[in-house]
Amino acid sequence: MSVNLKPLSDRVLVEPAAAETTTASGIIIPDTAKEKPQRGTVVAVGPGKKDHSMTVKVGDVVLYGKYAGTELKLDGKDYLIMREDDILAIV
Repeated sequence: MSVNLKPLSDRVLVEPAAAETTTASGIIIPDTAKEKPQRGTVVAVGPGKKDHSMTVKVGDVVLYGKYAGTELKLDGKDYLIMREDDILAIV
């Protein structure tokens, strides 16, 4: 899961979890109706700011807002880069 990207300042690189493909009762969800995941794994962490040390670390599973971060594709994988403030909780 090593990525050759170092976020700056208080930014975090997150690999989103896969979207659910079936409901609890077994109904298959089509691609057009899938919810955007709000959970992911931290892949890289910036150094923080002078007055703010980073709380999350690489490998943490985190929850974030539905519209948090900026989507980017790196080496064929989808990632989100966001500020640590956009992360709601560590699971």
